[in-house]
Amino acid sequence: MKWNQSDIAKANRVERLKLINGITGVKPANLIGTQDQEGQTNVAIFSSVVHLGSDPALIGFVVRPSGEVPRHTLANILATESYTINHVPAHLVKNAHYTSAKFPREVSEFERCGLTPQYVPGITAPFVAESVIKMGLKLRSVIDIPINGTQLIVGEVVYLEIPDEVINDQGDIDLSVAKTAGISGLNRYYDLNAIGDFPYARVVDTPEF
Repeated sequence: MKWNQSDIAKANRVERLKLINGITGVKPANLIGTQDQEGQTNVAIFSSVVHLGSDPALIGFVVRPSGEVPRHTLANILATESYTINHVPAHLVKNAHYTSAKFPREVSEFERCGLTPQYVPGITAPFVAESVIKMGLKLRSVIDIPINGTQLIVGEVVYLEIPDEVINDQGDIDLSVAKTAGISGLNRYYDLNAIGDFPYARVVDTPEF
């Protein structure tokens, strides 16, 4: 299969959606936890979470245009400036996947999808108790992407929870120990297993290939 720009533009919407979402490969599967100012909780799965910098510790994720579809996650973040990002455990991918259903605002995905809200002092938004790696964030910026109406939500990490056994002797997070899941496209999930561990790359240390 080979598509040029015209082929991509003319493709069936669902076919194009699946292919373009999948061509970037396996992405992190994360549950973003929020609650509104009345305390109604919300949790939703996202595959667009990305590291933006370490000093300050910034994490971003992309939200699609609102249009006629309510974006409870975004609305809650804008209202409270607090949210959590939680790795999806491999054994709970089915629970996590169905948080993407369009539940009404008064229905908590935590309860409906069999997940447990967990609170940490100083963080308004709920964490996912079942997640091994958890981040608490404060909203720092909302960046509009005019070309398609999406928005990049930028938050600063103000809290981290990672078990000691998930961090190796070199200080790296081992996702295979954490049993974190990855996602490709819209609905295909993967176990993550380490296949290599290399030192910081320097020109003088580069081997011959």
